[in-house]
Amino acid sequence: MVPPLVLDIDGTLTRASGGIDPRVFEALPAWDAPVVLATGKAFPYPVALCHFLHVPERVIAEHGGVVYVDDEVRVTVDPDRPRAAAEAFVDRGGDLGWGAADTVNRWRETEVAVSMDADEALLRAVAEEFGVDVVDTGYAYHLVTPEVEKGDGVRAAAEAVGYEPTDFVAVGDSENDVSTFEAVGESFAVANADDRARAAADHVTEGAHMDGTLEALASLR
Repeated sequence: MVPPLVLDIDGTLTRASGGIDPRVFEALPAWDAPVVLATGKAFPYPVALCHFLHVPERVIAEHGGVVYVDDEVRVTVDPDRPRAAAEAFVDRGGDLGWGAADTVNRWRETEVAVSMDADEALLRAVAEEFGVDVVDTGYAYHLVTPEVEKGDGVRAAAEAVGYEPTDFVAVGDSENDVSTFEAVGESFAVANADDRARAAADHVTEGAHMDGTLEALASLR
């Protein structure tokens, strides 16, 4: 018997050079328990990954703002404040950093992502004014409604598939995975994880990125 999993994507299922590690396409379909993908990415991204993995679409997206399990979509927050903060940031000279098409945010339902090259001081000042949080995933800054966390999505997803949150094992790499680690029964931070994730995890792998994730999965078999 293997436990159900909650897996981050960026930094966890990816290569150090970027992009999904192809070993994911063998490891996850072969896992004999539910797998939930929990990410800061916009809702369509993890759904598409599940599709190409040919695994059930069980997704926590946008840091817990959207939960999709067993054909039910739950949008957990009102996106108006993050969007208003993003507009004010741009009005004051900031740049979201994704170009005119902005495919990073085009399909987001509950938050706004901002490039790591943005003016962080201005972004945080505007976020404070609008009462939204700035989450730094190491890949982007995310303007999110306070009290929205991946861990809340984990609890909702666990209930939907008939498990307790503490039945799950999580693997992640950044501060937005801390609430996931707190919700589950056992947690692994991969070697490339930031300090907050490493401190919150039960274990830190020797391997980084997908190497670390495979190391964690091997220890659970």
